[in-house]
Amino acid sequence: MIKKLSTLLFIAVMVFADNVDAQIPSLKNVFKNDFLIGTAMNAQQIEGKDAAADELIKQQFNAVTPENCMKAEIIQPGWDTYNFDLADKLVAFAKKNNIKINAHNLIWHSQLPGFMHHMQSADSVREYFINHITKVASRYDGKVYSWDVVNEALNEDGTLRKDIFLDKLGDNYIVEAFRLAQKAAPHTKLYYNDYNIEQPKKRAGAIALIKKIQAAGVRIDGVGIQGHWKAGAVPMADIEESIKEFSALGIDVMFTELDLSVLPSPWDKVTADVSETAQGSAKMNPYTKELPDSMQRVLAKSYADLFTLFMKYKKQIGRITFWGVNDGQSWLNGFPIHGRTNYPLLFDRNFKPKRAFYSVIATAKNH
Repeated sequence: MIKKLSTLLFIAVMVFADNVDAQIPSLKNVFKNDFLIGTAMNAQQIEGKDAAADELIKQQFNAVTPENCMKAEIIQPGWDTYNFDLADKLVAFAKKNNIKINAHNLIWHSQLPGFMHHMQSADSVREYFINHITKVASRYDGKVYSWDVVNEALNEDGTLRKDIFLDKLGDNYIVEAFRLAQKAAPHTKLYYNDYNIEQPKKRAGAIALIKKIQAAGVRIDGVGIQGHWKAGAVPMADIEESIKEFSALGIDVMFTELDLSVLPSPWDKVTADVSETAQGSAKMNPYTKELPDSMQRVLAKSYADLFTLFMKYKKQIGRITFWGVNDGQSWLNGFPIHGRTNYPLLFDRNFKPKRAFYSVIATAKNH
């Protein structure tokens, strides 16, 4: 039924998109009774140096996630040195514009402060771990809506990633991260965030992890499925099963970094591991000037299918966040091959809505 409905929506939106007037609908208003609609904000936008992006954010979104400024290497560059400037500016922007912040993130194996790379002592890692979570989370309690407490801690087979935290603190470190965050930020939602956790093996690992946190009597409020997928090959059945299984744990489900790549992958695997890189070629970068109409339609159809599914489970889903404001600002222009031209979002490089935007809007109008 979903597939049939989304196909009808897609046909209708193709006509609508080609005849749209100057009045652009607002995502946050269209879905205001369903779930929050978010975007990622970069430093330029937070500092007010990208006026076009900031206006679009205020018009379209009621939630934001900082792309980098709350990650450890930025917010704690030295052992006793914290840089809250950009994060504070984000809080001010969000408060002024009635936008909720998902703070991102407290514990992650990547983008760590430089001093962490030289640590050998478990006691030093533990001291950093406790101090970082406590100081950063407590500062923004009541100022941000939610925290990604732990980010990307799982391997593809569902086992724990072998990183500095697992190595030095043991396999209970994630429970302890949530325990510390719960104490430091009692008025803030606490989430686990990862990519590919809609896939069965990794999903099972995430479910086991969430159950372990809950069994310890520690609060976890939700799980974030990142949503870095490929247009025309979105794993719909796995996504639906994930919504069901995660929500059955009594927690909210979010889609936290949504973008749909239109470019060929250099690998058979699907990953969003920022450490992965590949060599480029003309074949890997086919749309340097513009996205052809045929691919615009594929992208729009994929977004229509996704949001039709999201609307079916709107009671279980708390937020949908796009990872970037427009195509030109997407991280996928540089991942996993540097210098490519990708078109994964709803707004083009001139901040104009694409067919995919109207395909998303249409799913709300039909519920």
